[in-house]
Amino acid sequence: MALKPVIAIFDIGKTNKKLFLFDDNYKIAFERTARFPETHDEDDYPCENLDSLRLWVFDSLREIFKHKEFDLKAVNFSAYGASFVYVDEDGTPLTPLYNYLKPYPSELSKQFYDIYGDEAKFAQKTASPILGSLNSGLQLYRLKYKQPEVFKKLKYALHLPQYMSYLLSGQMVADLTSIGCHTALWDFSINNYHLWVNDEDILPKMAPLQTADSVWPSVLPGSTCCVGVGLHDSSAALIPYLVSFNMTFVLISTGTWSISLNPFNQTPLTADQLKNDCLNYLQYKGSTVKASRLFTGYEYEQQVERIATHFTQDIIRYHTINYDPDIVTKLKVQTSLHSHKQNGQLQKSVFEQRYLDDFTNDIEAYHQLMIDIVEQQTISTNYVLQDCKVQRIFVDGGFSKNSVFMHLLALEFHQLEVYATSMAQATAVGAAIAIHKAWNGKTVPHDLIELKYYSGGQNEVV
Repeated sequence: MALKPVIAIFDIGKTNKKLFLFDDNYKIAFERTARFPETHDEDDYPCENLDSLRLWVFDSLREIFKHKEFDLKAVNFSAYGASFVYVDEDGTPLTPLYNYLKPYPSELSKQFYDIYGDEAKFAQKTASPILGSLNSGLQLYRLKYKQPEVFKKLKYALHLPQYMSYLLSGQMVADLTSIGCHTALWDFSINNYHLWVNDEDILPKMAPLQTADSVWPSVLPGSTCCVGVGLHDSSAALIPYLVSFNMTFVLISTGTWSISLNPFNQTPLTADQLKNDCLNYLQYKGSTVKASRLFTGYEYEQQVERIATHFTQDIIRYHTINYDPDIVTKLKVQTSLHSHKQNGQLQKSVFEQRYLDDFTNDIEAYHQLMIDIVEQQTISTNYVLQDCKVQRIFVDGGFSKNSVFMHLLALEFHQLEVYATSMAQATAVGAAIAIHKAWNGKTVPHDLIELKYYSGGQNEVV
């Protein structure tokens, strides 16, 4: 029996670590999920257990090699960003994998911006809001001044996807999708590293840049597979859409965060966009993606729980609420509160200010919640639509399955085609497609993504 050619993708999230084997038609042939207890750094702040992560990769590959039906052609990685592994000349980590949520020292932040200009101008050049440790370049700045002895031993600072790739390829490299996503390292106005990176002697600590389709032979004994460079997860998730559609689009990726991504908007960020949680990042072919984000998933969960408690209903009920246009018409006439901005900041939706006793029943209250969330979503998505015409809006993630959200969004963007999308493991598939030519002789399938159309009227078209 012929062996099935597969690619292994390690998709590393903050909570869940996933392994997928995809066949040459990008169907899942094997999958595993793992979670590891966090460890703590020298300041007792929680962080990823790098040893557990490393062992998991090697143990997983050993398990794959035991499956005699698979012919492992390639391995690639997608992982969360803003996380550096500091390695010495031998590739040994010098520190824990510091948590990007760790508070950034205020005195160091002041020192940095006193030298390199005011925050607003710096943010505009580096295409990211000021985010402390989430600007991973500033983690390197912190290492230099807080741990100078470690900095002296540092060969390269590798973002997490590239460190994982190094374990299997032996190649220390950098990748644009990691370097170009809210790191404060990349100057979008010159399409190169910002001057401060050189001024602080950090540039020599950055590994050579490689393209996202680069591969190397595996250093694993007895293995003939190739190894990809690794990708930032946000960029990887966009790849299946870029290869599947020729028309211009915005992707709204929904979960805890609702992130609007426009890979066709090359315009620089404005001061207003930066104040409202917008950023630019580099996609896998090096061009700019404009993004805006909202914390809507968390707010949705909190407010649905409030509705369920008030009306003594089971919260599961709200997983399958159908859109009712008559309720929406009634509420839009009655509504006196609207989402708005204050002091340049896009606020949370106004639903938490509403009195639930004002609603006839829980279904009415639920529709009002979704009206408020979509009103807020519209403001956020319009930031990435400014000065850039697109033809479609795709919605993936949790809200793509929410009939009320999708109908209301289609009403707000009635001039565009609005689709709910369904795709299994977009991030992992994207990491596989990035090195498609290195392992797969077939063309990329055209049916990777299922679409469900929502019109700006009342009817849903499948």
